[in-house]
Amino acid sequence: MALYVWTGKNKFGDVVHGERVARSVEELNRILQREQIRVQKIEPMRAGLRIPFLNAERVKRKELAVYSRQLSVLIDAELPLIQSLNILIEQTKNRYFKKVITSIREDVEAGASLNQAKRKFPRVFDDLYCNLIASGEQSGSLDIMLRRISEYIERILKLQGQVRQAMIYPTAIIAFAVLVTIFMMWKVIPVFGSIFTELGAELPFLTSMTLGASNFVAGNILFIFLGFVALILAFRYARRTALGRRVIDRFLLRIPLFGSLLVKVAISRMTRTLSTLLSGGVAMLESLKITSTTTGNVIIEEAVIDARRQVSEGRTLSDSFRETGRFPFLLTQMVSVGEATGTLDAMLSKLADFYDEEVNATVGALLSVLEPVLLIGVGGLVGVLIVSMYLPIFDLMSRF
Repeated sequence: MALYVWTGKNKFGDVVHGERVARSVEELNRILQREQIRVQKIEPMRAGLRIPFLNAERVKRKELAVYSRQLSVLIDAELPLIQSLNILIEQTKNRYFKKVITSIREDVEAGASLNQAKRKFPRVFDDLYCNLIASGEQSGSLDIMLRRISEYIERILKLQGQVRQAMIYPTAIIAFAVLVTIFMMWKVIPVFGSIFTELGAELPFLTSMTLGASNFVAGNILFIFLGFVALILAFRYARRTALGRRVIDRFLLRIPLFGSLLVKVAISRMTRTLSTLLSGGVAMLESLKITSTTTGNVIIEEAVIDARRQVSEGRTLSDSFRETGRFPFLLTQMVSVGEATGTLDAMLSKLADFYDEEVNATVGALLSVLEPVLLIGVGGLVGVLIVSMYLPIFDLMSRF
């Protein structure tokens, strides 16, 4: 899919223009002709200069959820779509999002559907969002779909908050321990080392090892800092490659405690996304395709893609999930019941709620286990450094 800029005349003879996403110029030409627009010019949209660290063209999920809920309320109040978009343009504080909504309003005024206008901005409105909007427009239930989208985004944000809560505490403690250790090695321990050398103290093995490590840190502090930066950049680069993402995601799933938490998070997101799409009238194969991109883990994503292939060959969804070997028995059983009773979307929603509660319980258990372990680990590390510096002092005191 590419972004094109077009100019033409509508059925009233007025000059209209806009931007559209299409697979080719020919496809866009056919779409515009069906909308009774006589095309004059179609050109590919030129990409502007983007600097990742300085790029402010970003819409937060929370902003998107608020926008969707407000638009749902306005449409439910029977306000015209153009007027509703004008109200949201005035209320939006994010300058980039204001430009996006303005562009959408202009395209809708030119004759495009809301779904087509939103597809110009895939970084803001993903496939899930656009497919649900298209379904709402076709069924005349756009306000309901927008409300479902808002609820979906809010639940995903809540889930992400729970995972972030589990990650912040151990990350902060480990980072603090590393910084304190490096500072002591760099500034504190060398002072003790010079004192021991001047007094001719006999250094125990533990003290010698600590002083050796301290000398290395003090002599290579710049390279250590650059090494940390390089490690972070290498990790971020690896996450963007197929092989690197696969290796990292597979490793994360095998970490004790954290692995089970990540699996529950992925299944919660998967079931909620699939439930939202199916209840919105999106076809099963298209729903599975979109769902695979929202799991957050490439291993689970591949399992969903494999299940989609099996469904396309005529198998049931429950059997397809079971064959992948990646999903819990509870999930396959409830999906089977949902298929048998014709309530698959409702059953998937219940599964998502269940795994949300499981994530919350797992986060609590994880924090209760990690807190004493990390405190003991950090205390032990600092204790070893202090003891290694006091051992020669005891030796010197025994001489006098």
